[in-house]
Amino acid sequence: MSAEEGDWNFYLRTVSNSARDSNITNGPASDPSLLHAVKKLCEFCKREDKTSDDLVARVYPHLNKLFQRSIASLSQSNSSNGLLLLGILQFFLDFGEVVLHDADPSLHTFIRSCLSREFADPIVAAATLDFLYVNKNKLLISFPNLLPQFFPLILKLTAWNGGKLEKPFLKVLPGLVSPGSFLPLFPSLMDLPILFVALEKVERSSGSLVGNNIASIQKSKAPEMLLALMDEAYTGTTIGERGGDESEESSTINVADPLFLELLKDENDGLVERHWTSPGIAAVLQAAKNSPQSDRLKQILKIAPRLLDAYFTIALRDANSSLICALIPILMTRISALFPDQNYMYEVRRRLLEFMLAAFHRSPDLIPLLKKPIIDRLGNAYDSTEKTELALQLCWAVGEYGGGGPTHKDAARELFESLELLLYENLSSSRLGLRQEAAVNSNRKSFSKSSQSRLLCFVITAITKLATHHRELLPRARVALIKVARSRISDSKVSK
Repeated sequence: MSAEEGDWNFYLRTVSNSARDSNITNGPASDPSLLHAVKKLCEFCKREDKTSDDLVARVYPHLNKLFQRSIASLSQSNSSNGLLLLGILQFFLDFGEVVLHDADPSLHTFIRSCLSREFADPIVAAATLDFLYVNKNKLLISFPNLLPQFFPLILKLTAWNGGKLEKPFLKVLPGLVSPGSFLPLFPSLMDLPILFVALEKVERSSGSLVGNNIASIQKSKAPEMLLALMDEAYTGTTIGERGGDESEESSTINVADPLFLELLKDENDGLVERHWTSPGIAAVLQAAKNSPQSDRLKQILKIAPRLLDAYFTIALRDANSSLICALIPILMTRISALFPDQNYMYEVRRRLLEFMLAAFHRSPDLIPLLKKPIIDRLGNAYDSTEKTELALQLCWAVGEYGGGGPTHKDAARELFESLELLLYENLSSSRLGLRQEAAVNSNRKSFSKSSQSRLLCFVITAITKLATHHRELLPRARVALIKVARSRISDSKVSK
């Protein structure tokens, strides 16, 4: 017997003995030599010779049994099973056609049973992303819905393990995007810092995340965790600090907030509206404002905008106009609903506006399709500084692309009327200087003279450009410009 054959038999016996072991308490992963044996057997099977198929056929039954035993021991084992299961899954993907093994159920079982428990383990997280990238083409061709279905869990392991996984995640990100995941993925990327804060709260309330299934924690401990969250946010203390006595009122409060559970989910179940006024999210945001940021959170706040960059690049390259059209109203809503960190808000809002303008540049006919949300946002231009900036960019896009082009006259007229209204409201309400001193609606804030001047310049420019694209609007544009010229404008930039 050659030395190579001896090694082969040794590794096969190692796997075979472990596969037959019925002791669930000591799972297969407790044997450190087992993972090495699985990898070496895979290497033997990959050799292109006449005996390779025979080797595969001999190894497969033992690896299949070992996979099932590893899954069965997850809840009892104190060792991480992730690396061992990934090694076996690699064998299933490489030789599934030879042994007629469908890897899809095995992949789903690994993700739901193992990765959901071990996503917080940095070694397992990194190995999982590497596995997904190495097998990206196989997965996209044979199992195209796998990665889009489980993108929340992949985001979760990336958020929790931080900057070391940013580059590996970016390599996998294109595989997460599909028609069914494109829209839900956007708010999930936006809320990456909130997801991290929620995971931190879970860890503080329930212990280490490694080896714990978040889904089971959601079902059993979510109300207690949310109560602790809200308590910390609004009173500055925790339940533990108050001692064991709880009032009857606090113990009966229903705080099982759907948004909190939505943040921690493992699977994509479609686009779910996230209510930023809900108790759970309000508690998370308030606690984030009142507490010093951890180094890991600071890292996530830097990573998330870069992930959005990659997402928008994929969107402009691969997404069809229907998906982009559905995304932009969500973007408009989320521009004023972000994690409360000044630099993060600036970086994300800049990217949101740049993407919106790039989308309009690629498909100007999106403007008439989105006339209602555009008109709504123009009407809210004075509500906050971020909404003013959004209105400015919308004014520019409407004017630059002629409301969608010469064939969209009805939409152009409606957009023109909205710009007219915004112009006349600006002129009549403040005269660019008095508005700050006047009483304003309780839902609006006072804006500086420079902000109003800038908005007025954009509106005038948009009205002028829109009229040049649609000649029937020229008389109304002349009237609007005459009113601007006759108004008492103190800002020379506008009067010029």
